Amino acid sequence: MSGHIIHRAMLYNTLRQYEYIVAVADAGSLTEAAARLHVSQPSLSVAITRVEAQLDQPLFVRRKGAALRITPFGHGVIAKARDLLHRAQEIERGPDQAPPFVLGCFEDIAPWYLVSALERLRAYFPALTFAARQGRFSSLAEDLAQGRADLVISYDVGFDASFERRTLTQVKPVVFVAQDHPLAGRDSVELSDLLDDPLIVSSEDLSEGFVRALFDRVRLAPEIAHRATSLEMMRSMAAHGVGVGISYSRPPTETAYDGTPLVSVPIATRHATADIALVWSGLRPLDARFRAILDALADAP
Repeated sequence: MSGHIIHRAMLYNTLRQYEYIVAVADAGSLTEAAARLHVSQPSLSVAITRVEAQLDQPLFVRRKGAALRITPFGHGVIAKARDLLHRAQEIERGPDQAPPFVLGCFEDIAPWYLVSALERLRAYFPALTFAARQGRFSSLAEDLAQGRADLVISYDVGFDASFERRTLTQVKPVVFVAQDHPLAGRDSVELSDLLDDPLIVSSEDLSEGFVRALFDRVRLAPEIAHRATSLEMMRSMAAHGVGVGISYSRPPTETAYDGTPLVSVPIATRHATADIALVWSGLRPLDARFRAILDALADAP
């Protein structure tokens, strides 16, 4: 034997048991899941009970006469089980069946970039299979690092030096204001014009940090009064006069989701632009196919 020490991890639950858990979660009942899997309901119930006993926490709340519910702990386990099953399927496909090339995109700009990018790639590379993935900055960085995405279109926020990037374009931030706001009639504004208004920013830490850094560069301290969970929530709040929204994403319409009109005004302050870039893991080898995909997306009009 060689001098290497082999560590063996004892696996108490099987892939089949994890498959049962995911099937029950998807079906919403033991009866329906058993029918889909072509197994008996008692066998399914016993398998889940054994997994719960091993993990020492319930995955489901099962009461006679009541709908099956997933526990908070169960949601986490089920998500990991899905990923595990997906990776097992990739292994069984073998080297001759390449997995799809996954293109991710920051979700606020996905409507403008993701669909057209996939159309372009499918036209340029008809022999390849492509899939889409959306997320926030931190989740996209994690997707790239862990191999769940091959390439990402995003603002260059939250990606450290371990990632490579190729700039696609630069965009200026805008403010969203109600139609009767004093700034609504302006062609552009400076960051200093926003100090008298409560600001609405994205609730994501990296997005808020990026906005704060923008003001820090010109030595201004704005009042951040509200944090919106989505771009459209920000626009709706601004349209109703709750505050002034600030974002690098500018939808082409001047109407919030509920139909309330608003006005988008560009911010003209120097150095306020941000890059939208193609981002990928620096550990990924740049083979000919990957370079061709980068070129196809970078050369898009």
